[in-house]
Amino acid sequence: MQTIRKHLVAPLVALALALPSAAGARAETFRFAFQGDAQSLDPHSLNETFSLGFWGNIYEGLVRRKSDLQIEPALATHWEALEPTRWRFHLRKGVKFHNGNDFTADDVVFSAQRVRAEGSDLQTRIAQDTQVVNSAPNPILFSEWETWYIMDKEWSEENDAVDPASVTEGRDNYAAFHANGTGPFAVVSRETDVKTVLRVNPDWWDSPGHNLSEVVMTPIPTDATRVAALLSDEVDMAYPVPVQDLQRINASNGARVLQGPELRTIFLGMDQQSDELLESSVKGKNPFKDVRVRRAFLLAIDAEAIRQVVMRDTSTPAALLISPFLFSRAGEFSRPKADPERAKALLAEAGYPDGFEVGMDCPNNRYVNDEKICLAAAGMLAKIGVKVNLLAQPKAQYFAKVLKPKNQTSFYLLGWTPSSMDSWNILHNLLGCDHEGGRGKFNLGNYCSPELDKLADQALGEIDAAKRDDLIRRAYEIAERDISHIPLHQQGLAWGVRDGVKLEQRADNQFMLRHVVKN
Repeated sequence: MQTIRKHLVAPLVALALALPSAAGARAETFRFAFQGDAQSLDPHSLNETFSLGFWGNIYEGLVRRKSDLQIEPALATHWEALEPTRWRFHLRKGVKFHNGNDFTADDVVFSAQRVRAEGSDLQTRIAQDTQVVNSAPNPILFSEWETWYIMDKEWSEENDAVDPASVTEGRDNYAAFHANGTGPFAVVSRETDVKTVLRVNPDWWDSPGHNLSEVVMTPIPTDATRVAALLSDEVDMAYPVPVQDLQRINASNGARVLQGPELRTIFLGMDQQSDELLESSVKGKNPFKDVRVRRAFLLAIDAEAIRQVVMRDTSTPAALLISPFLFSRAGEFSRPKADPERAKALLAEAGYPDGFEVGMDCPNNRYVNDEKICLAAAGMLAKIGVKVNLLAQPKAQYFAKVLKPKNQTSFYLLGWTPSSMDSWNILHNLLGCDHEGGRGKFNLGNYCSPELDKLADQALGEIDAAKRDDLIRRAYEIAERDISHIPLHQQGLAWGVRDGVKLEQRADNQFMLRHVVKN
C-alpha cells in the first residue's frame, strides 16, 4: 500500500469550525422514524441503503453526493488522474474525528484495507488490486466511494475493531455499538432496534445547512404505528409511508408526504446452482436450473397488477435490474406481459405439469410493501400450479438467512440501488459469478454466465461512453435471455414530514441530516 500512502496528500486547509447553522436559525431536536434499524454502527458491516445512509451522517468518505447525486469533495478536497491507471487524492487538512484524533492518510490506508477485509460487506467499493494505481483504466473509480467510509485507525486499534463486524456472519466488535467518525453528527447513545441519539458535531469541517442540535432515530416497523407517530407529532419525519396512507397524511393538519422516483429495483431471484433446492417438494434435482421454469415464473408474475393493486400506482414495472434513469439504452428492453397459460405450458415442457412447492424468503420491514408483494407473487404462481411457502421476516433475520455466507434460500425478494449509479455495479454484484474480488457477492441465486462476466470486465475499463453502453447492453441481453432474475419494479419514494420541516429527498433513498431545517 506504499503507493496510496505516497499519493494521498493534503495540500488544502479545511474550515476549522462549523459555521452557524442554517442562517442563524435556533437549534432543534429532530425526531425521525424508519421501518427498521441500522443493524450495526460498523460502517463496513452491511451493504444496505438505510444503514449506509444513516452511517453517512456520522462517518464520511473521500467523496460524497449532492442531493442530485452528483459527486462532490468530502474528506478529499480534489483529485486528478496522473495517468489512465494512476490517481492522486488530496486530503482535507484540519479534520478531526469525534474523539479529537486528527484525520490523516494513515486512516485512509487503514480504511482501504479494512473495507476489503474478510467480513466486510462492501469489498467491491475498492478493487482488491487497487493502490490508487490500478491494473486498468477505471472511469467510475470513485463513484462507489461515497459509502466507503473512513475510520480512525488509532481508535479502531485501541478498541480491537481492526476487523469488520459482519452483520451477515453474526460478528460483533466495539465498532458495532460505538462510532467515531468525522461527520456532522456523533453518536450519544445506542439501543439497537429501540433508539439511537445523535448530537451535532460542533467541530465539523463543513458549513452545516441544518439547524439541529440533536437527532433521535426510532425504528417503528409497523406501518400503522409509524404513521400514527407522524400524525400525532411524536416524530418530525417518518418513512416509508405506506401507499394506502398517502391521502390521509396529505389531508391531515400538520403533515404532508414528499413523493418522488427511487432508483431502487425490486426483483425476485432463484437458486440456480444447487443440485437440489433447500426448500422444495422436488427431490433429486433443481427445477430452477431449467430456463423454462424460470421463464414460467416470469410470465406468471404480473408486475402491472402489482403496480395497480399492491403499490397503488406508485411503482414502475421494470424490465431490467437497473432504473432506466441510470442506463441510456434501457428503453431497448421491455418486460413481457403476464401470460399464465404460456407459463403453465412451459412448466409442463420442463416436466412439472402439476407444478411443485417451493420456499420463498421475503423481508417484511425493508422495502415498500415487501411482504404484500411476496404474497401477491405467491398468489400468481399458485395459478400455474406452484405452491409457495412464504417465510416473511424482519430484515435482520432475513438478511442473516439469505445473504452470503449462509445463503440459505431457494427463492427470494431483494431490492438494489447501485451505489455507483452505474450498471457495472449490478453486473458485478448481482450477476457476476466467478467470485474473485468480491464479484457476485449479492448473486444469491448463483446465476452464472462467463460471457457476461467478461463483458462486465470490459465495461469497467472502457472509457468511450458509447462503446461502454454497448458492452452493458450486451450483458443485459444475456441476463434477459437466461432469466437471471425476475425484475418487478422501481418503487417510489414516500416520506412523511411535519409542517415546518425542510429536508432534501434523494432518489437513492439515503436521508442526509445535514440538509434538515426545523422551524
